[in-house]
Order: sequence, then structure tokens, then C-alpha cells
Amino acid sequence: MPFRRRTPSPALDADQVAEFVRAATTAPSLHNSQPWLFRYDRRREVLQVRADPSRRMAAADPSLRSLHISVGAALFNLRVAVARSGRVPETRLLPDPRDPLLSAEVHLGESLAAAADEGEPARDVRELSDLHPALLRRHTSRAPFSDERVAPALLDGLRGAALVEGTRLAFPDPFHCQTIASLAAEAEMRESDDPARRAELGRWTGDPAVGGGRRRDGIPAFAFGPRPRGGGAPVRDFDPTGAGPLRESVRFEESAQLALIGTVRDRPEDWLRAGQAMERVLLRATLDGLATSVATHVLEEDGIRWAVRDPSAGLGFVQMVIRFGYGPEGPATRRRRVDEVLSFTNG
Repeated sequence: MPFRRRTPSPALDADQVAEFVRAATTAPSLHNSQPWLFRYDRRREVLQVRADPSRRMAAADPSLRSLHISVGAALFNLRVAVARSGRVPETRLLPDPRDPLLSAEVHLGESLAAAADEGEPARDVRELSDLHPALLRRHTSRAPFSDERVAPALLDGLRGAALVEGTRLAFPDPFHCQTIASLAAEAEMRESDDPARRAELGRWTGDPAVGGGRRRDGIPAFAFGPRPRGGGAPVRDFDPTGAGPLRESVRFEESAQLALIGTVRDRPEDWLRAGQAMERVLLRATLDGLATSVATHVLEEDGIRWAVRDPSAGLGFVQMVIRFGYGPEGPATRRRRVDEVLSFTNG
């Protein structure tokens, strides 16, 4: 389906497009792999968001589900940045069946004022723009959170954020949260018994260059957080053998507060929607003063993933587990340079 006709805005220059992409790349991704590429078509004023298969996790993510979720998160940040500029980020997911790596196209040519003049809904564009301050503040926190419970009004806001993106967000009861924590521990044990997955994890977290001058991807040791010593939080230990730098061992919260993002179906389009929903929820939580992290390892094996599902919630397929609460913000991790991920074409 082509983009609809619109009232044009002044043409974008390369620096403006680069700023949009810079914002997009602040998104979280599996092991900070940053599996995205962007291509701007000057003639059509369309920015393509593409998956980068060279950054896939063949052992941990053979279906590319997590890769699509990561790209979806970057797409959402792109929409936020475009909205902040006063433009309407009209978006199409998977626009070309012949090109599965083309995750989305975003038209950048119409101003918010023009859309409003045409009587089109502009509320979501303004809501996207309001999330912009959280882009540089949102970081994964692998530290313990306090036991203070998040107010129901804030939970309703997070639930609404997921719903806008075509997904559902459920908050499991404490008993099911403990079940998820146990499943996460089982997932880590299975990973430790799998040489391919251990090696893959090491490539993205164990390289001494991660976090240094030679690499702008992966998870550096300073972002591992303390070593978990009990508690009920499904926090992954990225150095289970203790071969890396010495870390403090601390007890995490006994009753973690978790949220599950679910979709009715389990296709690439659903994964992209889940990624956008995840990032919308994370940014909303950041503005609400909450710290967050995600538990991807508990969803990497189909059997464990299915057990994560809360049957009473009617979520369908669980796409992400989010841990949230009151605690320290996580440290910023590096991102690839814009000129590594952005290219231009004239149609």
C-alpha cells in the first residue's frame, strides 16, 4: 500500500536525517548488538529501517525474533525523534514481501501542522514527542530495586502505552513472578551447558575491547551490574564463571515487579510491534521515575518461553519480560556511529 498524498514540508537535509537516526540507535537490543541499518531515499522522503543479519545471534535467536524486537525498538525511537521535529512519522511495517530485511518505511515529509489542518488525528504524534526527553535517560539497570510497589495509576499508564502499539501488557502476580525467576535460572543453566550459546555470549560480552575504543557495541563489564546473590529478580549474570572483573555480590529484591508484553500471533510483524511497544513502555517508565531491565534469556527456548506465559492474562505469545521498579539508573553503553548505519539514495 503506497503512502497517502500529503501536504509537503520543507525538505530534510542530511544532518536532520542523521539526528533522527542517532535517536533511533539509542534503543536497547539483544547484547547491545544494534542489528539495524537505515537508508534515506531523498526523492521519496522515506527512511527505510532495515535488519542487519550480520549481527544476528544464531545460537540464542535462530528465529530472529529478538532481532526483530530490537529493530522495532529502534523504529519506535525514530518515530519519537521525527515527531519531536514537528513531522508526522507515517510508518509501514514489512512493506515488501520480497525483501524481508526491510523492516519498515517511515515517510518524513509531512508536518504536524499540515496533518492537523487536514483534520487528521495528531494526538499520537504529540504523545510520541512527549517521550523524547527519555531517549537519552533510558538505560538498562541490572542493579537491585527497592521493595516499594509501583502505584496502580502508573501501571495503567504502562498498560496503555503497550496497547497503543497493538500489544497487551500484563502484570503477573507475585507467585507467577517467582515462577518466572525460577525459569530464568533454568534458562541460564541450559545456556551454560550449550557451548555454542556460551561462545556467542562471550563474543558480545567478554571481549576486553567492549566498552573501549575499539568497539562500540556489546555489553561492557561496567554494565553487568552486581553479581546476584539470592532474591527473586530474573537478572542475567553475564559472567557466571567469574572470569571477568571482580564484582560485588548483592541480594536482589525478593518480589520482583514484572510486566509481560504479549501478542495474539507470533510473526515478524508481531515481533516488530512488540519491539515498538517495549520501547514505548520503557520510555514511559523512565519519565515516571522507574528503573527498568529486560529478561531476554527466559524467552530464548520455546519450552521455557511458553511456561513464562500467564494463562490467566490471555496474553497469547509472550514477546518480552520487563523488570521495573525504583532503583538506580543504569549506565550508558556505546552505540555505533551514525555513518556506520545510515546511507542515502536518490530513489
